[in-house]
Amino acid sequence: MKLVNKPVRSRIPITLAAIGPKNVELTAEIAEGWLPVFFHPGKAAEVWGAALTAGLARRDAALGTLDITVTAPLAVGDDVEHLLDRARPQLALYIGGMGARNKNFYARLAGRYGYEREAAHIQDLYLAGKKRQAEAAVPEGMLRAMSLVGTKEQIAGQLDAFAAAGGRPCACCRWPTRTRNASTPSSDCATCWADASR
Repeated sequence: MKLVNKPVRSRIPITLAAIGPKNVELTAEIAEGWLPVFFHPGKAAEVWGAALTAGLARRDAALGTLDITVTAPLAVGDDVEHLLDRARPQLALYIGGMGARNKNFYARLAGRYGYEREAAHIQDLYLAGKKRQAEAAVPEGMLRAMSLVGTKEQIAGQLDAFAAAGGRPCACCRWPTRTRNASTPSSDCATCWADASR
């Protein structure tokens, strides 16, 4: 196959979605970007620090700095706390139902974050067909750490946490908001840079 258009660069940038230690290490070595799912800024160094360090030690300087882009639910306003619950179904699905009980990478990730017992409970409920109960069992602390939900001041603080952990949030949300003093992106995806002063 021959390209019709001339590429604007000699190399197509690669961004890899990885959460396992070996895959994260490989990403840090060979890719321009890393897209971690369910990013917990307070646990990032503990969970991925060693893998990132090992991969970066072998990284070609020509690749530049590893670009870390994370996704997070977004809702801004004075009355949006209840919207945290909108993130429960996805977390329950991934932790509870993505893979067999002993081969679920997302449940393992939750365990590495310090929620091993909670992850096992979510799996028990989800695999038993009790999806609502599994959603309710998702720890609130995990939800808050991975989300950009709250007032502008609260979100600014959370953006600082993401930035300190090396992440540049790309907050995606399609939550219809009918509460007072609240706003969500008008399109499917809004980008929030780690510079919380914006």
